[in-house]
Amino acid sequence: MKYLYMFLFPALTSFLLTPLVKKLAYILGAIDVPKDERRLHKEPIPRLGGLAIFTSFLIYSLYYIGFKSNFDGILVGASIIVAMGIVDDIRELKPKTKLLFQIIAAIVLILYGIKINYITIPFLPGTGSFYIGWLGIPITILWVVGMTNAVNLIDGLDGLACGVCTISALSLFGVSIISGRMIVGILSIILSGACIGFLYYNFNPASIFMGDTGSQFLGFTLAAISIQGAIKSATAVAVAVPILALGLPIYDTLFAMIRRKINNRPIMEADKGHLHHRLLALGYSQKQVAIILYIVSGIFGITSIIAMSVSTKKSYLILMIVCTLVLAFATELGLLKKQRGD
Repeated sequence: MKYLYMFLFPALTSFLLTPLVKKLAYILGAIDVPKDERRLHKEPIPRLGGLAIFTSFLIYSLYYIGFKSNFDGILVGASIIVAMGIVDDIRELKPKTKLLFQIIAAIVLILYGIKINYITIPFLPGTGSFYIGWLGIPITILWVVGMTNAVNLIDGLDGLACGVCTISALSLFGVSIISGRMIVGILSIILSGACIGFLYYNFNPASIFMGDTGSQFLGFTLAAISIQGAIKSATAVAVAVPILALGLPIYDTLFAMIRRKINNRPIMEADKGHLHHRLLALGYSQKQVAIILYIVSGIFGITSIIAMSVSTKKSYLILMIVCTLVLAFATELGLLKKQRGD
């Protein structure tokens, strides 16, 4: 029952805060005006909605956990990301500036002891895990910055990123409970609740976007939670579990990078080749696409929990099967093909 409260209270709080944040967005001029063909909305819509999610998460994290050594690093790093996101939602920052703040936030995690300490090579004798020492620093930064941008990249459809992150957080909650990492579980369930409360306003037709304030906060926080909950440990499923739990944004971003390389385009250049764009092109509505991708994300999440519950070899066998199926699906949908133009 206590976990239900940890879900419902943040949900109610973000639900009540969102209309206030919406008014603040108008006051500050944080408005998303459709100015290119990638935009799916026709009218100006306020962004900055991620501030409601962050505020709810912050309140209940402090209430249920308080100040707990390295977990403070998640809150400090997230605050840096949110501050940067607010400025970006009001006046767009240069990509290099955003990258700098993302790296700083990742370094904050490391300074608080939240770092990837092991890499896993499956199917070797023993645990298959190796302590990597200082190499954990660049790997941690790469993971955090990568996930922060991965969630930002799927935030191109009403309710998509928020809903997917809700499911990912619930998946990490399940994994954390199984592995006995209770504080990580609490953070995960609070985050999922805060997302659900905002999703009421963000689902199609959205009346507010979460903006970079929200998408980058969610990507950063999920990355940090996954490190503390799984990757940091010397277990053979340490890598498989978060890759599955956060599967949709990870694979969509990976395919975007490959697609842009194939088409000789800059890696960071936006396009209309993402999974949700392809499904829209097949004739599905925004609501239908969001629901389809929620189901896909849910399958990833359930698979991550199963992987946590079985033996080492089985967990990586599951990951390999999932990767093969995802690659086949991506190829069939045309996510990796050379394009004449978008």
